[in-house]
Amino acid sequence: MESEKVNQCPLHGSGARPEILVGCRLEEVVAAWHRSGDEESEDPLDVWLIDSQGGSMHIATGSEWCLIVESSSPHEGYDLGSWGHMEVTPVGDRMPFAAHLGEGVLAVREECEPKTGRIALEVTFASGWVRCGSWAGDLRLSE
Repeated sequence: MESEKVNQCPLHGSGARPEILVGCRLEEVVAAWHRSGDEESEDPLDVWLIDSQGGSMHIATGSEWCLIVESSSPHEGYDLGSWGHMEVTPVGDRMPFAAHLGEGVLAVREECEPKTGRIALEVTFASGWVRCGSWAGDLRLSE
């Protein structure tokens, strides 16, 4: 069954409207990273953008290679047994969003595919932008 809206994933739905970020000030960014021994994944698996009012927007990839955007708070890290563990921490300066902490979101732009739904989200600040994309099922962040 095809989705009714272009930005809607057939499996995960359309999620939150990213335009609610416009006008919000980015206060904190938290990410979930897979860690196995001393190795950490290059890109985070999940990102949460936390605004000055305490609102939180979760960005992740779905099993259908869509980009999930939903209102939810960061969860705690957890153990994966012999596969390592998930570490959920503030990003510090480890990713593109860190350069925009304290700035307001000026605009957002989505890219969608008819069969997958949302595949990318571009968040624009006064000093630049950050692109969140689903690439082969992985979350990719770039400037």
